[in-house]
Amino acid sequence: MKELLLRRKGKFIQYLIATFMFIIDHFAQMAMFALILSAIEKGDISFYKKTVVIIILFIIYTPLNYLISRLLRIRYMRDTILDVRKQAFDKIINMPFKQFSQKSKEVYISNLINDINTFENKFFISLLNFLINIGMFLLSLIILIVLDLRLAVGMFAFSILLFFLAGFFSKRTVALEQEISSSNEVFTTDMANTFAGIEILKLNNIEDRFLIKSTGTISRVEKKKYAASVFTELQQHVIRILAFAVSVIVLIYLAISMQSGLTLGMAGFIFQLCSSISNYLISAFPMWNQMKASVTIYQKIAQPEEITVKVGKGSQPFRFKDRIEVSHVKFSFGDRPILKDASFVIEKGKKYLIKGVSGSGKTTLINLLAMVYDDFEGHITVDGVDYRDLHEKSFHDKVSLIYQDVFLFEDTIKNNITLYRDIPEEQIAYAAKVCGLDTLVQEKKNGLDERLTENGKNLSGGQRQRISIARAIAKDAEILFVDEGTSSLNEELGREIEKVFLELDHTVIAISHRYYEGVSENYDYVIELKNGEVHCFPAMDYFNEVITC
Repeated sequence: MKELLLRRKGKFIQYLIATFMFIIDHFAQMAMFALILSAIEKGDISFYKKTVVIIILFIIYTPLNYLISRLLRIRYMRDTILDVRKQAFDKIINMPFKQFSQKSKEVYISNLINDINTFENKFFISLLNFLINIGMFLLSLIILIVLDLRLAVGMFAFSILLFFLAGFFSKRTVALEQEISSSNEVFTTDMANTFAGIEILKLNNIEDRFLIKSTGTISRVEKKKYAASVFTELQQHVIRILAFAVSVIVLIYLAISMQSGLTLGMAGFIFQLCSSISNYLISAFPMWNQMKASVTIYQKIAQPEEITVKVGKGSQPFRFKDRIEVSHVKFSFGDRPILKDASFVIEKGKKYLIKGVSGSGKTTLINLLAMVYDDFEGHITVDGVDYRDLHEKSFHDKVSLIYQDVFLFEDTIKNNITLYRDIPEEQIAYAAKVCGLDTLVQEKKNGLDERLTENGKNLSGGQRQRISIARAIAKDAEILFVDEGTSSLNEELGREIEKVFLELDHTVIAISHRYYEGVSENYDYVIELKNGEVHCFPAMDYFNEVITC
C-alpha cells in the first residue's frame, strides 16, 4: 500500500497539502467562534465592527479553500484508482491459466468491479478523514498543552483509552468487509449464470423460481452490508458516549477555572479544543479500521497470489517434427477416473476427430494434449521430449485453441485476427482467404480495417468462427485444437467450417458431436473415448462401421 500511495510523490504531497487546508479551515472556524464570544463579553462597538469584517473575509475564504483542496485531492485519487485497476487486471491477465481456471470468471469480474468500487468509495474517504482528524487532534493537543497542561494530560489519557478501544473493534471490521467481498463474488456469479440461461428459464416458465434464488443472494449481500454498517455505527456510538462524559467533566473544570479569572472567550476556545479532540478521535479510529479493511481488499484484488498449481517450468523448446505420443496415461478428477490407460499417437499434419458420449472426457483429453493439465500418470512426449520438460510459452506460441464460443472484441477485423501481434500483411491476407473470409472483407467498406461491434455482433455465426480459425492460421500454429467448433452453427455452415479444418496443412485435433456425410470421413483418424478407454481408428473404417450399424 505504501508503494501505491507514494508512486506519485508530488501528487501525494499535494494531497497532504489539501488535507492540511481542511485543518486550517477548521481552526479558523474555532477562532471565529472565540472572536464572537470575546466581542459579546467586551461589548465594544468598534470591536464588533472588526469582528464582522473578519467573519465576512472568512466566509469568502472558506469556499475557495474547499474548491482548491478538492481539486488537489481528486487528481491524486483518480490516478491512484487507475493504478489499482491496472494492477488488478494485470494480476488476472498474467495469472497461470491453470490457476485462473480454478475460479469462475464471474469471481474475477466481481473483483474488478465490486471490490475496486468498494476500495475507491471507502479507502480515500477513510484516508482523507483519518489524516484530517489525526492532524486536528495533534494540533489541538499541542495548543491545549500551551493553554492548560493539566487538561491536555487528561485529554491525552482519554485518547489512549480510545486507541485500545479501536483495536478491539479492528479485527471484526476487517472480517465484515471480507464477508461483503465474498458475498459480492457469489452474487455476481449467480447473476451471470441466470442471465446466461435466461432463454431456457423463460421457455420453461421457471423465472419465478430463479427470481426467488436471486432475491436470496441479493438479501445475503445486503445483510452483510447492513451488519458492517451497524458495527461501524456501534463503534462510533460507544466512543461518543465516552466523549460526552469527558465533555461534561471539561465543562465542570472550565466553570471552576472561570471563577479564578478565565475569560469567556478563552473558556469557549478551550472547550472547543477538548470537544474537537474527542470528536476527531470518534471519527479517526473507525476510519483507521475502515482503512485496514480496505487495504485487505486491495491486497486481495491487486497483489499477486501465491501460485498454487504446478506451472510448466521446463526449458526445452517445443519442436513438433514427427509425432506426439500418449503412453499409458491415466487421469482423474478427484475420485472419478476419466482416462484409465490411454495410449495413441498424433502424427504431424494428420487430422484427428475425438468422439464419445457427453461426459466421456473429450475436452479433458484435448486439455491434456494442450498442456492445460499436467497432473496425470503416464507420459506424453513430442518427438521423444516429455511434455513436463517443455517450456510452456514455447508450446503456446505454436498451438491454437478454437472453441464453440468465439472471443471477439471491439476493434478491426485485422486486430481480431492478429490479436495485436506483428504479423506480415501477406500472412494475414492468406489466413483470411484460406478461411473463406475474403468475401466478407470485400463486402466491407474498410476491408480488414472494418471495426467489429461488441463480441462481433455485426457478423454471422459462420463469419465469427472463420475469424477464430484465421486467427490460428495467422499465428502459424502447428497444432489446432478445436472444441466443438461447429456445434453452434447450422448444418450448412458447420459443414463448410469442417471442410476448412480438413483442408489446412496443420495438425488438427477436433471434438465434434456432429457427423457431416462426405466430410467427416475425410479425417485421418477417429479417437473414441468409451468408459475411460481410448481407441484409435482410421476415420473411413470408423464411419463405415457406424453407418452400417
